[in-house]
Amino acid sequence: MDSRQSAAEAAVHAAEQVFPDRRLAAAWEPVRSRCYDAAAAYVTMTEQLEQAERDGTALPQGPQQAETVTRQLTEAARAVDEFYRGNQAQLENAVAVLGAVPQLAEQVKIAAARVRGQAATSEYANYPSVREQTAAVDEALLTLEAAGSGASAATVRDAANRLEAATKRLADALAQAPSRAGAAKTAIASVTTRLAAARTKAEGLAPAYSALLREFSAASSADLTDNGRESQRAIDAADAALARARAAAAENDPEIALDLTTSARGYLTEAEQLVEAVTKRLTLLREVRSDPQGKAKAVRFRLRDAQMLAVSRGLVTEWGSVLDAQAARIDRISETLTGRHPDYWAYVTELDTITAFIAGVVDRMRKQAGPRRE
Repeated sequence: MDSRQSAAEAAVHAAEQVFPDRRLAAAWEPVRSRCYDAAAAYVTMTEQLEQAERDGTALPQGPQQAETVTRQLTEAARAVDEFYRGNQAQLENAVAVLGAVPQLAEQVKIAAARVRGQAATSEYANYPSVREQTAAVDEALLTLEAAGSGASAATVRDAANRLEAATKRLADALAQAPSRAGAAKTAIASVTTRLAAARTKAEGLAPAYSALLREFSAASSADLTDNGRESQRAIDAADAALARARAAAAENDPEIALDLTTSARGYLTEAEQLVEAVTKRLTLLREVRSDPQGKAKAVRFRLRDAQMLAVSRGLVTEWGSVLDAQAARIDRISETLTGRHPDYWAYVTELDTITAFIAGVVDRMRKQAGPRRE
């Protein structure tokens, strides 16, 4: 029993270090206590036998006591065997992993030192990505070395895994570094083309805004007043970022150049959105002016569909009046299209609000249980 208990306890100790979340120690504890109880009973009986031998007396109920202790030892040993067999794969795996942890840590350190040396002597050592990953390797190495002083096997293994991952990222950064220059060159050319296109597109903003002021009420473009100035600001910022990207590429710093082209793209996206907000507004309002009732008809069609859904699901009592109120809203906004310069933008905005409201009601009705009609 003692031999079996020692082997199982060593395996449980390994499991607690390697796989603490599996809580094998908790499952082992009652088995361990049973072994201690059996061993204590054996020692007690042995001491009693020795005392009886010294006194030349018989041990009271000696055969029965011996049988009880023997059975207790046998059952404790059997419990150890059952525990081990029930968790054998996990226990043996833990023992193997625990034995391999020091070797794993050493192998990872050697690999990290090799890649770290390659980075230090590389012509790409000053690239931001290489510097960042080199620092990560250095930090992970220090952590692993610190964990080697009395830390659990799980802590050492985790630190080794982090160092291995950091080393891989550094190796990847070194592998990708040669392609950065070409990528930066391509990105700069792409942004240059996009900048020219944005400038051309921006030339249409002022005429479109003037047309908005001439053809429609001032309220229809009040929110677009600053778009011309703000779009020019964004284009200028993109131009400046692109110039810095070219300078960085010329100084053999392609990663900085790539970051700057990303910034330039962001500014250009902003500029394009500002310009399109004006040109699309003009196009939309002209379309509405040419067929004022077309948009209202589309909204009424959506409303009829929603009303039919309410009927088919037996939800008229709950939603019928709500949907009917939207028809009244459509009528009211349609009646505002009067005068020389009707506020078409307010008309469009209100109809869009009604459309969104109807969509919300439809979504709620579809999720709501109710009697269906064929």
